[in-house]
Amino acid sequence: MTELEHCYNIFDLREVAQRRLPKGIFEYVDKGTEDGISLEENRAAFQRLKLHTRFLNDWSKRDLGTEIFGQRINLPFGIAPTGSAGLMWYQGEVELARAAAAAGIPVTLAMGALTSLEEVTKAVPDARKWFQLYPWEDEAGNYEMVTRARDLGWEALVVTIDHAPGRGREHNERNGFSFPFKPNMTAAVDMATHPGWLWRVMRKYLMNEGMPTNANYPDRYRFSVIDGKTRVSPKRFQAMTWEHIRKFREFWPRKLIVKSILSADQARAAVDAGADGIVVSNHGGRAFDSAIATIDVLPEVVEAVGDRCTVILDSGIRRGSDIVKALALGAKMVLVGRATLYGTACGGQAGAARAIKILSDEMERSFGYIGARSVAEIGPHIFARNNPAQ
Repeated sequence: MTELEHCYNIFDLREVAQRRLPKGIFEYVDKGTEDGISLEENRAAFQRLKLHTRFLNDWSKRDLGTEIFGQRINLPFGIAPTGSAGLMWYQGEVELARAAAAAGIPVTLAMGALTSLEEVTKAVPDARKWFQLYPWEDEAGNYEMVTRARDLGWEALVVTIDHAPGRGREHNERNGFSFPFKPNMTAAVDMATHPGWLWRVMRKYLMNEGMPTNANYPDRYRFSVIDGKTRVSPKRFQAMTWEHIRKFREFWPRKLIVKSILSADQARAAVDAGADGIVVSNHGGRAFDSAIATIDVLPEVVEAVGDRCTVILDSGIRRGSDIVKALALGAKMVLVGRATLYGTACGGQAGAARAIKILSDEMERSFGYIGARSVAEIGPHIFARNNPAQ
């Protein structure tokens, strides 16, 4: 058996990824912010939820698929926007998109990805593709990127609203990690001690397109180490208001999703501003360390807007049973970030596919234990009576 075949759960994939990746890159993906409290609480909140078992219901007739924005997906989850996929594997965004397309689920390309909208469109034309944006103060730069996604026919625009205050990720500073890369001794030693990663990933970038950069940024904002030129940096991330969302709604012709909602009032405001969907997200514990766990706030968000928009959840998903719990509390689907990144680091498309398969198998087993044969049969009744969510 290959190393990938010996990975029986997402935590196994994480261990392999940790061995293969430079420490700075691995911890950029794996850790949260500040003390890691929000990261840990995301997992603990899922683990607190207990489920009833129910058997003898002809589980052989089962279907894990559902409908999102009027179209079927084969599994009730998709790939979250993860700008570091291209550091996991050469053109990791393409590898992820291929795995998602093969599984029949959506993939979200991060604004900061190393592979462009155009390259992903050409490489994986049959994928359901969503584009994620962190708005800058430079609105012209924002709309340059959004226009490209629009003209390429991408299905949805995902506007992430939690970036303007900045991040408290001290581990990046300790590891000398930044992207675009800025030469420093700590990072250089880290990468040099991972020759496999240099060979599999960095060598291919240098041979084909040069030092990896933020491929979706307007050219004036890209950075190059090889030619020694630093183009002008983008202005700060935008301190947004709901008027900005309304402007995106007016401009964007297809589905608009607002990501990083953590309260009922914010959910209502997003829908009032024109959002077709919202993502209940604390950025996987990578933004604000005192943020509430997403599964804990999901019920109040669903109660507030579940009949008006598509409610999606991310942050903390590591097991198929986590997905089932989110569906039971009203999410229409979830987005998975770290799990498929670990897989991509282990084997590109094959590794991402392994992560998807692990989650789908675990979810299918959970269906069997709770007596559900379809997503429509999952609801609050599956929880034990002492469930804090009830």
